[in-house]
Amino acid sequence: MELRQLRYLVALADEESFTRAAEREHIAQPALSQQIQKLEQELGLPLVERTTRRVSITDAGNLLVARARRVLTELESARQELDRVRGIQTGHVAVGAMNTMGPIDITLVIARFHELHPQVELTVRENNSDALAEMLRVDVLDLAFLSVTERVESHGLALQQILMEELVVVLPKDHALAGRAEIRMIDLEHEEFISYREGARLRELLVGAAHEAGFTPKILLESNESRRIRRLVGRGLGVAILPRSHAIGVGTNDPIAVERLVDPPLARDITLAWRSGRKLPPAVAEFLNLVRETFPPEGLASWQRGA
Repeated sequence: MELRQLRYLVALADEESFTRAAEREHIAQPALSQQIQKLEQELGLPLVERTTRRVSITDAGNLLVARARRVLTELESARQELDRVRGIQTGHVAVGAMNTMGPIDITLVIARFHELHPQVELTVRENNSDALAEMLRVDVLDLAFLSVTERVESHGLALQQILMEELVVVLPKDHALAGRAEIRMIDLEHEEFISYREGARLRELLVGAAHEAGFTPKILLESNESRRIRRLVGRGLGVAILPRSHAIGVGTNDPIAVERLVDPPLARDITLAWRSGRKLPPAVAEFLNLVRETFPPEGLASWQRGA
């Protein structure tokens, strides 16, 4: 009994025609008929009833067809798993990341992935969300951690949110607004801001909130490094809007005050993105699964807005 014979029998059961079964299996009809006959001879049982009008499968044939389907399905699954292993062993994963990743430490995923699959080449590129999205659309990147802007959302990308994080006001320690339970955006109308550079989602959120409050923010200094922004605020050079995780800055002793922003409250997302409709290579799919395991949404609940 050969696998090809089982495959031909299943095709014959599905198509109920030697001609259509042969076309499906890309084989000449006489050759397929010959293989079915050899299988019947080996088993000593008729598997097919042949008439001038149609082909039907006998009871014995149906029993074998049911078994053959399971065998062929298992073999196809095994082939796919082996292809996956082969791809993971020899693949390449290009990952993009924003400059401000908050509590998401992608080095955890990178280190773990490298430990599991040391032969896979890893590339990490940093940029703003819009640039990362464009690199995904042209397959320069396989996956990216970004924030969803109007230019990112629903433009050829599949998105899975990992985190939603509150934005807060960061002030010099001796600022007149320091110590307030809540600060409105309009309260900052006459302040000088230290902000992320153009193209950054956090810059977009600041400008949008200011416009909603009725003013254009005066941006004195720019940086894409949250630690530097925090230090500049601590030296009295302006105020800033930062993600809470960046504002409290583990281990920092900057002379700053961190206060809640209301009216409007702001939050930024960290979202994993990839090109919609693309069949991810095995190594990329494995990296995606590892991200989902490492950063489950419930594990990051403490950074939700209002926490």
